[in-house]
Amino acid sequence: MELQSTIRKQVGCQGIGLHTGEPVHLTLQPAPPDSGVLFRLLPPGVDILVGPDALLNGHYATTLGWDGVQVQTVEHLLAAVAALGIDNLRVEVEGVELPAMDGSAKPYVDLLYAAGREGQAAPRRPLYVKEEIRVGDDARWIQISPATETRISYTLDLDHPVVGVQIASFAPTERVFVEELASARTYGFLKDVELLRQQGLARGGSLENAVVVGQERVLNGSLRFRDEFVRHKILDVVGDLALLGRPVVGHVVARNAGHALNHQLVREVHRRAAGWERGVVAALHHPVGRSEGEPRLHPGLAAV
Repeated sequence: MELQSTIRKQVGCQGIGLHTGEPVHLTLQPAPPDSGVLFRLLPPGVDILVGPDALLNGHYATTLGWDGVQVQTVEHLLAAVAALGIDNLRVEVEGVELPAMDGSAKPYVDLLYAAGREGQAAPRRPLYVKEEIRVGDDARWIQISPATETRISYTLDLDHPVVGVQIASFAPTERVFVEELASARTYGFLKDVELLRQQGLARGGSLENAVVVGQERVLNGSLRFRDEFVRHKILDVVGDLALLGRPVVGHVVARNAGHALNHQLVREVHRRAAGWERGVVAALHHPVGRSEGEPRLHPGLAAV
């Protein structure tokens, strides 16, 4: 039985928000078993528990809110937390958006490693996907289906000479996430910057915290991976799946999806999960065609 974990000690960092451009101070603290990931916004001292009910929007980032307050761009921290297997965490935010850092999840991985991890006397409760769920249309979509491991397969198809078609598939274990995904940076196109800023976005964006793409080349040095763009998309999916509040076991396949579609998938998985788990309980207590000595779990259903 795998147990829950939290961090061992308090750590913090500071920076500016990618979209707001505002300074922010972040403090990570240990949290008790079964408490999940909780954002406390200072001021006014409002708590936001990470979960589908707290989702506000996915317009270029993942924004959570509760009781009239909100916190933006939480996906990179949540991806690092999920990949490192941290179940319970208190995140104090002095500001309205998490620090952009270098545009990737790697600084958050480093911060969490500096904090250390501590096991807790409570079992983890993975969520096993029981049926295929798909949202989107023919051009942009994301789906999840039953699998024996968590895997994310993504196709990014952009009509741009720097990006083009990129396809990647990863099982985001801790090692794979740290080595292959965490340092992939968010990206943006120079032609879109002015419009984004008119919409109140990308005000803190710079050559230091995003891959900036011009007409024919990347404007701020070389890419960290040949396919850094699609790897960052997979990183975002890891972070958005963490909104379910539990480790998710299933195969995600996506094409040109973004945060908004990721959130639609999360909401639909959350809606159906209670029915899946009632089915497991029913199979445990009312097995069909079971011979004496056989396990009480119905074939094809995984214990949760």
